[in-house]
Amino acid sequence: MTDSSKRPLAVFDLDNTLADTAHRQRFLERRPRDWNAFFAAAPQDPPLAEGVALVLAEAEECDIVYLTGRPERCRRDTLEWLAAQGLPQGALHMRRNDDRRPARHTKLETLRRLARNRAVRVLVDDDELVCGDAERAGFTVVLARWTAPSGELEQAQEGEGRT
Repeated sequence: MTDSSKRPLAVFDLDNTLADTAHRQRFLERRPRDWNAFFAAAPQDPPLAEGVALVLAEAEECDIVYLTGRPERCRRDTLEWLAAQGLPQGALHMRRNDDRRPARHTKLETLRRLARNRAVRVLVDDDELVCGDAERAGFTVVLARWTAPSGELEQAQEGEGRT
């Protein structure tokens, strides 16, 4: 049962929702994919104005949660990036380093866990499969369409369980 006395949660993805990953897509286009370089370049991601504006607006009435498919080993860089952008503090949920399940499974699992104790007002994510599954599970979603879709990133999220 959710605690209605607490502020609701607004849940935000990072890559291509708040952070522009276009400059590091080239590491996914190589074979084999260069995952170390892809994640090492994340601290240089420019912020996405649309996503930043939405998270700041939601923070007025909600507690913010960041839900990413990035592996746990990227936690320090990710927290530093969030702080450098002036984004609201919030819990950061990341994929275990060895978890290769599709993003739609890992993220929905986390959303359901969060919803056990708090109302989840919205999920904002660029992944259509994540958003579709979350919506079918009863969550309100905003599909982040402010970046060009990346087939390489989609394959990484869904086919390889890497981000």
